[in-house]
Amino acid sequence: MLGISVSLYNGLETGKRRMNETYLEGLAKIFGLSASDLIIEARPTVAIAGRVGAGARVPVFDAYEKGDGPQVEAPPGLSPHGVVAVEVSGDSMEPVYSAGDLLFYSRIAPDAVPDDVIGHMCVCEDLNGMGWVKQVKRGSERGLFNLISLNPGAETMWDVPLKWAARVRLAWPAEFARKM
Repeated sequence: MLGISVSLYNGLETGKRRMNETYLEGLAKIFGLSASDLIIEARPTVAIAGRVGAGARVPVFDAYEKGDGPQVEAPPGLSPHGVVAVEVSGDSMEPVYSAGDLLFYSRIAPDAVPDDVIGHMCVCEDLNGMGWVKQVKRGSERGLFNLISLNPGAETMWDVPLKWAARVRLAWPAEFARKM
């Protein structure tokens, strides 16, 4: 089918011979694919720090040493540098985020709530060590924040002191995530 000898095929199979463009195109034709479909490129990965609560009470998610936890293949177009992922637990942010979805974020200010996160979907930690995904709005006084749930059946958390908050850069539905 490929138009090559058995010994050449065996050499390709055992790694004694290198695959070249001609052989790759022949295989692609046999399988009805393009040659690029047969090439598996190593994709960069992002560390999954743990889980974050969307209604569920989840202890702070930095459960692993930096980079030692589970990994997920970085979504196309997202540089993995300085990015961390967390898995959503709960349903208070539905229909936008569902349980099992992965949220990618970067903490620019390690222990702060920067002004530019106000009004946006954020991954955050409260002073009790709980991790949340919520829309962050200013509370009734300085240093307090309202954590807004999107699901109409879920409760908003009023006047919560936060340790830090970081905007969600990308939400990746659970069915698209390739955990490593």
